[in-house]
Amino acid sequence: MSSSIRKTINSDALTRLAQAIAVAVSATLAGCQSTSHVPQTEASHTQNFNARIKQKPIWLSEKPSPQVPQDVWERMRQGFQLQDGLGVNPRIEQQRLWFASNPSFLENAGERGSLYIHYIVERLEERNMPLELALLPVIESAYNPMAYSRADAVGLWQFIPSTGRYFNLRQTRFYDGRRDITASTTAAMDYLTRLHDMFNGDWLLALAAYNAGEGTVSRAIERNEKLGLPTDYWNLPLPAETQAYVPKLLALSQVVLSPEAYGVNLNPIANEPYFQVVEINQRMDLSKVAAVANIDEDELFQLNPAFKQRTTIDGPQHLLVPTSKAQLLTTSLSTMRPEELISQRPLKPVFEGATRAEIAGVKRTYRVKRGDNLGTIAKANKVEVKDLQRWNQLTGKNLKVGQTLVMQDKTRRTSGRTTTVVAANNKKSTQYKVKQGDSLYMVAKRFNVEMQHLKRWNPRAGQALKPGQMLTVYLPH
Repeated sequence: MSSSIRKTINSDALTRLAQAIAVAVSATLAGCQSTSHVPQTEASHTQNFNARIKQKPIWLSEKPSPQVPQDVWERMRQGFQLQDGLGVNPRIEQQRLWFASNPSFLENAGERGSLYIHYIVERLEERNMPLELALLPVIESAYNPMAYSRADAVGLWQFIPSTGRYFNLRQTRFYDGRRDITASTTAAMDYLTRLHDMFNGDWLLALAAYNAGEGTVSRAIERNEKLGLPTDYWNLPLPAETQAYVPKLLALSQVVLSPEAYGVNLNPIANEPYFQVVEINQRMDLSKVAAVANIDEDELFQLNPAFKQRTTIDGPQHLLVPTSKAQLLTTSLSTMRPEELISQRPLKPVFEGATRAEIAGVKRTYRVKRGDNLGTIAKANKVEVKDLQRWNQLTGKNLKVGQTLVMQDKTRRTSGRTTTVVAANNKKSTQYKVKQGDSLYMVAKRFNVEMQHLKRWNPRAGQALKPGQMLTVYLPH
């Protein structure tokens, strides 16, 4: 066989071998395809390639951050915790109807509270407490830190002297911690937290006890337990004031949730701190501080109402000042001599119309003896039975031997009520007719008088002014 023939045979053999190998490989690949039932298209190759690359789906792992409310009212609404499961409740509806019929009450309280609400909301959030509690000062004091009740309760949170002292709110001639914005807020939250724990996490019972005292609520629960009756707030035999107290707060919360629905106009309150703490290390008169930092004197006192004589004696070594003025005050204090911050005026109570008992801090007391009753005690002390009941928070006429009754001196009696004689000697008085949208604060500013004096000159005016109402104003010299 010639070499050319051998080359041709070898070439043909190699070609057939290559073809056989190609067929085998194709069969193998076809078998794989038939087993997986996946068509070998260009798209499937791309999918298989991408499947081998682990990718984290962004839309599953990243959530949009919630938008921070610009209005503290909205921030408050987001933290309400007491609205679930209330249903239709005639006691709440009755109170809600009152707020809807008296929109100026909440509007004016909100205006006064605009200085303090952000601070209170933040402290409640820190403790994870219901933000409805930021509305409690509306019920207690209409957000007036100078509010003073007939039961001798004082301040935004209306602490009576004994409860105030229990929660470390000092009370002296110069300083009353019950009026201190930050100290009283801390005390109120401590007290509410304690009551919440005492009544097994029931906020409604805690609120009832804040109003009537834990003893009153505990006795009501024990009574119902003995009778086999429900022991929740709504079924307890509590005093009439306490029966209305919790529904009032819940109704107010519902109005704040939807103010437009009830005809209430809540002015927005910036969701940012209104005041800042400035440390001090010496005695200062608030009037001097206000002048140094270009702060309205009444506004500074509204932030620091615990200093009863407008001088920093007996109180904490700090002042609350508007945030915008804090840096200016800090800088000014560092360059001023101590004597520049003290006025030479004699110290006197901030209330012109204070009674002698208020000035001296002295009250008469009487210890109940066997055979005593309210009538004989009132007659012997030249007071009226209803005054004794009011001063001592007595709902009935039952007394216990050894019980101590508080009595207050009265300077003048009008229609059976004690009123304070206004020291308005040598002052010219005028009458002012209330206009739509007026508040006590606005009227006081208009005439350059203090709001607490305006309230004392008009004891029947109430917190919510009505258009057409006449106010007496004693003009400053």
